[in-house]
Amino acid sequence: MGLEGHMMLLEEMAQFILDALPKAEYSSLFNDFVESEFFLVDGDSLLVTLICEKTFKWGQELHFFYLVERYLLDLVSKGGQFAVVFFKDAEYAYFNFPELLPLRTALMLHLQHNTTIDVQTKFSGCLSQEWKFFLEESYPYFLIVADEGLNHLQTHLFNFLIIQSWSMKVNAVLSTGQASNILRLYGYLMSSLYKNQSFFEQNKMKIENAYKALIKHLEECRVLALESLFGNLKWKNMMEEACETISLLKQLWPEGSDIRRVLWVTSCSLSLRMYHHFLENRKMTTSDDKTKTQQVQSNCLTLQEVEDLCRLQCLSVVFLLQIPLSQRACARVITSHWTKNIKTFLNMKKWCDYFILSNINIFEFWNLNLTHLSDLSDELLLKNIAFYYENENVQGLHLNLGNDIMKDFEHLWNTVSKLVRKFDVGKPFPLRTTKLPFLKRNPSPIKDTPKEKISNLGFIPVSCKVVDKFVGDLFKDLPFLKSDDPVVTSLVKQKEFDELLHWHSHRLLRDDYDRTKCQFDEKSRDPRFLRSLQKYHVFQRFYGNSLESVPSKVVVSQAVKPKKNFIEPKSKKAHETKAEIITRENKKRLFAQEEQKEEKKWNALSLSIEEEMKANLNSGIKKLEDFLKSCKSNSVKFRAEMVGLTACLKAWKEHCQGQGDTIKDLNIAVQMMKRIHSLMEKYPELIQEADQNFIARCLKYLGFDELASSLYPTQAAGDHIKKKKNKYSIGIGPVRFQLQHMGHYLIRNERKDPDHRVQDFIPDTWQRELLDVVDNNESAVIVAPTSSGKTYASHYCLERVLKESDQGVVVYVAPTKALVNQVAATVHSRFTKSLPGGEALCGVFTRDYRHEALNCQVLITVPACFEILLLSPHRQAWAKRIRYVIFDEVHCLGGEIGAEIWEHLLVMIRCPFLALSATISNPEHLTEWLQSVKHYWKQADNIMGKNVASKRNVNSHKDYLQMKQSYRVRLVLYGERYNDLEKHVCSIKRDNITFDHFHPCSALTADHIEKYGFPSDLALSPRETIQLYDAMAHSWKSWPRAQEFCPEEFIHFKNKIVIKKLDARKYEESLKEELTDWIKNGNADKAKIVLRNLRPDSVCSSGNMVHMFPLLVEKLRKMEKLPALFFLFNVGDVEQSAKSVDTFLKKKQERKRPPKAEKEAHVMANKLGKVKKSIEKQKTLDEKSKKKPRNMDQSLIHEAEYGYLLKILEKNLEIPEDCTYADHKMIDIETLHMVFDRVKSTRKGEELKALARRGIGYHHASMNFKEKQLVEILFRKGFIRMSGRAGRRGQDLLGDVYFFDIPLPKIEKLIKSKVPELRGQFPLGLSLVLRLMLLASKGDDPEDANAKVLSVLRHSLLTFKQPRVMEMLKLYFLFALQFLVKEGYLDQEGNLMGFAGLVSHLHYHEPSNFVFVSFLVKGLFHDLCQPTRKGSKHFSQDVMEKLVLVLANLFGRCYLPAKFLETSHKFHQSKVFLEDLPEDFNAALNEYNMKVTEDFASFLLIVSRFADMKQEYELPLSKLNFAGKECEDSQLVFHLMNCKEGRVAISPFVCLSGNSDRDLLRIDTPNHVILRTTGISPGQAPVLCSQRFDNQGRRMPLNAYALDFYKHGSLVGLVQDNRMNEGAAYYLLKDFAHTIKAISVSLHELCENEDDNVVLAFEQLSETFWEKLKNV
Repeated sequence: MGLEGHMMLLEEMAQFILDALPKAEYSSLFNDFVESEFFLVDGDSLLVTLICEKTFKWGQELHFFYLVERYLLDLVSKGGQFAVVFFKDAEYAYFNFPELLPLRTALMLHLQHNTTIDVQTKFSGCLSQEWKFFLEESYPYFLIVADEGLNHLQTHLFNFLIIQSWSMKVNAVLSTGQASNILRLYGYLMSSLYKNQSFFEQNKMKIENAYKALIKHLEECRVLALESLFGNLKWKNMMEEACETISLLKQLWPEGSDIRRVLWVTSCSLSLRMYHHFLENRKMTTSDDKTKTQQVQSNCLTLQEVEDLCRLQCLSVVFLLQIPLSQRACARVITSHWTKNIKTFLNMKKWCDYFILSNINIFEFWNLNLTHLSDLSDELLLKNIAFYYENENVQGLHLNLGNDIMKDFEHLWNTVSKLVRKFDVGKPFPLRTTKLPFLKRNPSPIKDTPKEKISNLGFIPVSCKVVDKFVGDLFKDLPFLKSDDPVVTSLVKQKEFDELLHWHSHRLLRDDYDRTKCQFDEKSRDPRFLRSLQKYHVFQRFYGNSLESVPSKVVVSQAVKPKKNFIEPKSKKAHETKAEIITRENKKRLFAQEEQKEEKKWNALSLSIEEEMKANLNSGIKKLEDFLKSCKSNSVKFRAEMVGLTACLKAWKEHCQGQGDTIKDLNIAVQMMKRIHSLMEKYPELIQEADQNFIARCLKYLGFDELASSLYPTQAAGDHIKKKKNKYSIGIGPVRFQLQHMGHYLIRNERKDPDHRVQDFIPDTWQRELLDVVDNNESAVIVAPTSSGKTYASHYCLERVLKESDQGVVVYVAPTKALVNQVAATVHSRFTKSLPGGEALCGVFTRDYRHEALNCQVLITVPACFEILLLSPHRQAWAKRIRYVIFDEVHCLGGEIGAEIWEHLLVMIRCPFLALSATISNPEHLTEWLQSVKHYWKQADNIMGKNVASKRNVNSHKDYLQMKQSYRVRLVLYGERYNDLEKHVCSIKRDNITFDHFHPCSALTADHIEKYGFPSDLALSPRETIQLYDAMAHSWKSWPRAQEFCPEEFIHFKNKIVIKKLDARKYEESLKEELTDWIKNGNADKAKIVLRNLRPDSVCSSGNMVHMFPLLVEKLRKMEKLPALFFLFNVGDVEQSAKSVDTFLKKKQERKRPPKAEKEAHVMANKLGKVKKSIEKQKTLDEKSKKKPRNMDQSLIHEAEYGYLLKILEKNLEIPEDCTYADHKMIDIETLHMVFDRVKSTRKGEELKALARRGIGYHHASMNFKEKQLVEILFRKGFIRMSGRAGRRGQDLLGDVYFFDIPLPKIEKLIKSKVPELRGQFPLGLSLVLRLMLLASKGDDPEDANAKVLSVLRHSLLTFKQPRVMEMLKLYFLFALQFLVKEGYLDQEGNLMGFAGLVSHLHYHEPSNFVFVSFLVKGLFHDLCQPTRKGSKHFSQDVMEKLVLVLANLFGRCYLPAKFLETSHKFHQSKVFLEDLPEDFNAALNEYNMKVTEDFASFLLIVSRFADMKQEYELPLSKLNFAGKECEDSQLVFHLMNCKEGRVAISPFVCLSGNSDRDLLRIDTPNHVILRTTGISPGQAPVLCSQRFDNQGRRMPLNAYALDFYKHGSLVGLVQDNRMNEGAAYYLLKDFAHTIKAISVSLHELCENEDDNVVLAFEQLSETFWEKLKNV
């Protein structure tokens, strides 16, 4: 069956992929752990995507290789770990494009020989077994692939690759539609879902057969293509001819040569021979027909004409060899096309190029220089030469070639002559011996050099304090326009649109703080508000208490004196005062009373605990440990521990006596050793001789004789223990036992000396350093693992500021609203303080709401809102009250969204700070940067401090200049996790879920250890350390140091009764060092065996893993591993998984219910209803009758009956214990109803309540904060158990991580991946510059405002220690000023003008905010917003929809992949594809874009002088240099390459395709066009493209979600038609609604006419849109 027979399947595959396209997630392809995410790039997709680049002209190979290297360098610079894959079968797709065959081959060779890129070319096709094995072994995160080829056949090949990748659980990323910034690469990721995988499995045979048919069809295309050119010479014959030609050249040039020379002489001689053969064949086949012979002669070049063409090609190659890129970039551009009759030979020549390059391996032992594989031909250069010889030369223009070029040319042509042999190819000169033109006649054959220059090559002068201080040093090097320049004089404010005359555009708007919804009216005395406020505080305390059970502390303001370092104890005084003696005696008396109290408590409980331990040891030990936690007396604790040890010994003896020779339950032995650990380590001073004897006896019973003797040498335990040693002994040494079975119980190295600053616990040394930091008013970067206890420093900081005064403020910056709510609740729960009227202890400020934000002492907020306050000109007085800022999760500084805001905050605050994180790999760099910021503030404070005293108001708050603060920034590192984490891999074997322990070392390879060592954060549990030793001993039987590393003999364990966590860590490190030595000292093979033996058994996963998810939860329940937290990477999957578990439990319950239970429940419910009506009827009668109720007995009967029936119904409907994960004992019914009541009106409230009743919850960013709180509270109360937590210090000793549906290679990469480095973002945007200038010009305290603005401008993390990058930032700042001045937002003194306030308020949406104002100023909104009738304040649905259309084009921009436009899918509710802007708006947008583009092009021309031209002449990745000495002795070169004007700001590589500076005036100029070393990209220009096209020139439509929702008001419609996730859609719609409201409020404040149509229309739209949103 041919290809036609498989077309149905091919079309089905294409449609299947097309349906998946709109669901593709457009997101950052590189996450924080980019180093761990190996991915693949399909080489043919890369080739096809880049040759379709609009700035590229086919035939310009060096430009193409520049595009490839720019793209790959971008991946490498972002930390990408990837391989480029070229399939052998993919080559078949180019047989109809012979010009691409040698380009593809050269690309593969270039990447292999001239770069360090991993290039894979060994796979035949995507359905081969070798490829499948490769994917299984490497498990890439995604594959970058094209969704469309050069023709439908290549598109089918790409479709096969996508489908096969999905089947192997590899995601597909489209090569088109990608966008890049400094840190991120964005693209469309199509996830490998189960349905994608099953599609392949269900159609596997059909797919394989269709693939074979496609390849066979392409092979037939190859035969036809060769036959038309080479006649009876087949593929094999051509390969032989190529090899023969290469072999002959090696004889002629034994010394070797450059690839360009070699390729040209071999390919030219081969193509001449083949053309000669072609002509002979044509003569033979047409000899019988004279007419045909004449046609052949007229349609084909003669051999002599072909020789002329070859001479021109030879000269073009010599030009490539002799002329540097600097000259080639200035070549004139010939626009004429080749004549039709030379196409045959050109195609033949390309085929010959391909045959030669395919046999390059023949040169293996020959000196062949492959450096310039990227520059094998230049078609525009060849056209240039051809044009000169057939037009200008024949008209009398005779220009010499130059000696070097002539010699090289003659040498190459003579070599061709020797290689051809069969016939004479003529002499080198003259180049043209025939008159046939090779180029078509063209009225304008030479592309005109743009005569009009890009205007305004100069900056408009702007001068103010901030500008002069920041960029004043650049002024001398830059051109500035004079005051009489037309550009400057035109800045006089133009007449505004008539309707705007009553608008106060210059009015300073309320800031975002004032506009944010206030949760409670802070000034209201209304009883209802007060009750609501009281309820809020009660709930916050309840919520906080659920997060951490810490008693509330009453804080009283008091003067805080600076404290010295508290690590060292104070020296005692020589004499005590009388007061001190009294205090000491009082403490002694209180201590005695406490001891008596604890003694009585133990006496009351001891008997019951002992009885419980006898009946059930585990249960009794739990009660004992609960008592020990609450007990405060060491002597009582000691007695309790001894009782526990006695019970354990008795239980052990009984167990061993009854067990015989069977395997012992070591849990009893573990409990016994836990007691011994506690006694020996915590109460050594209380142990008497008899106690020692007893402990030694216990050790002896466990078989630890040596330890027993070391503890009590004279102890004679009796012969009966020795005789029965085997019976009682656990059979392994004490060290191995403790490491293997007690690892998570090992005592941590905690200090025992209390610190009087901390009451709750005894802090470690590193935590005391944090307390010292706060006491000394210092700043600190704190990097410590999750659960290590770093958050306590922030609590101490809060308490200290609260004690200090009633005015000081601590700002706690959290990355998310969910965390803000948690921290606020924690503060409410932890602290109580009596404050003056109007002041509050804790406040919150988020984009959604605020509460007591500016009149509190502890403000919890998100970064964007804190930035609003710091940049607000009139909030400076409040900012001066800030004493400390705490940044939680400061690694968000390197995040995807809002990272630059964290930078702004860190450099604007003037007070000390604490920056907390668990995941930073370069904390030293971060600390050094922050220290440089503090040095700046120290200087600024000194300067400002001199004038503060004279200006300060007597009644004002103390500001930070009065407070003694340190400018030191400490780095506090702590690497030890409190709890161990062990990893497990989930497998499905025979429809059953099993778990295999995953040893962290098994993720490593010997090569990785040799190259990088062990990852610093790869920690082993004690059990895993023993496993490592055992594997080492087993793998090398004669290991010389085996005894030394034996656990019982290891130096740090020797004769120790109590093994501590630190001892185990030393053992772990020693084993790692030893294994590393094996690898470095020639025993790598043995190390490989160790690592292989540690790997888990083969992991089996098959079938629908999502379907198996409930079985995973059930399995964890049986193993008593709940509660558990499940991380999924897709919001939809999170909700779906929770629902699937709920369904599983419901079905399980249904199966357990009696057959008639449902009917009985229905009958019972009806009876209950009737009885309830009777009771209500009786009550009504009794109320009407004022006398004593007569039917008292009847009422009691009804009520008793009601109670009885209710109990039966509840029992009927009761959820069996094994059909729910909820623990109803953990929370009372009243509290449960209170928590449930809070979500009764939320979108997901009912669903979450139903899930919670089953002990299930889900949590993600798109949920309402009340919904999140429901899940958090119920989980932490222990009610919900299918959720989870990070291990908490002192509470969780061991954590388990289960990898479900994640292949081993992926797990291995995750284990050994590094913690991400923090790298700076591009810190400036036009809106930010405007906001900074607003602060500088309008700030209440000008000195403070200017200092903050300069700090933001000078201290970007991106520019730290990077003076060149700082220079580029300064240049961009100047462009920003030019733009703002020209657009009328700033004057030349840096003061705000026009609608600057409105633009600032919409800063979230740059550049749409500028476009919106330009529409407003032009009067477009006034034209649109016409009411239904004159005098009306209501606007028609049509007007509203058009308004939403405009706003959606500005503020609701979500692009869909271009190919989705081809869909034939019918949409039910939505239109899906957003329409273009209305004509007048579109024309205004184009006018705005052109103006901005011209200004940006002018800016690029100015900054081009700062480019590093040495680097600009290098290929970016391979660093191959194409610079050199310019050719000066050739008149022809000078004539052809003299177009230097208009090629200043763009890359010389890009110039090769005929591009010039004029191309910068295109609105969508790609980033790679301009000089890359300027550090500026066209993407930084504030243009808003009305239409966006992908790399292949296809239009990418906008998703019409906002307009569609406005029309139908259905989230379901957006899910079904617009293919959006429900939660994500809701989040986007909410953001869109916020934007409309911000515009509406701003317009209302700016316009004094309340009846203005635009103001009214936006008010109506805002109200309508919010109403629709609330309804869902």
